[in-house]
Amino acid sequence: MLLLAMVPSVSVLTVSARAAAHGFSHGLMTALGIVAADTLFILVAVYGLALLAEWMGERFVFIEYLGGVYLIWLGCMLWRNRPGARTGREEGDASLFASFTIGLLITLGDQKAILFYLGFFPAFFDLTRFSLLDTAAIVAIAALSILLAKLVYAWLADRAGRMLREGRTGEWLNRVAAVVMVGTGVFLIVRG
Repeated sequence: MLLLAMVPSVSVLTVSARAAAHGFSHGLMTALGIVAADTLFILVAVYGLALLAEWMGERFVFIEYLGGVYLIWLGCMLWRNRPGARTGREEGDASLFASFTIGLLITLGDQKAILFYLGFFPAFFDLTRFSLLDTAAIVAIAALSILLAKLVYAWLADRAGRMLREGRTGEWLNRVAAVVMVGTGVFLIVRG
């Protein structure tokens, strides 16, 4: 799980972009959103795979589009943001909630995560024999692995962002992070 979580992906780019642009706490919240979605996938794989497949149907594409549009919107907001004008108050709860939400939406729309948890995951485990303790252990292992990997990226991106935030370099960093977010959003929409 740890090695899979460390592989560069859309979620790694998003965690890194949020941490570089807004600080480690935003990378942490994005990673927590990713963990929340992965936990949901595990619970669905263990307790309701057939129900989800029937219910979601074409709604999956809607979630992917929603995540893509949200990423594009965040990228546009970041593009307009002036690094020197930022204060601690502007990086408060609303922005942290946005970071969590984007991590959640990206993972809910990630076909690789869906394929792993709803396709390969049942091949590794006999889900009919899972107890609550087994489920809790799998959720804990997945959450710790994913969180650890994403937090390493968030920490590195935050350190790089702190070095580059001053003056024109900070503006350049915002532009790069904005382009990554918009590009990721466009990718999610086109792929959908």
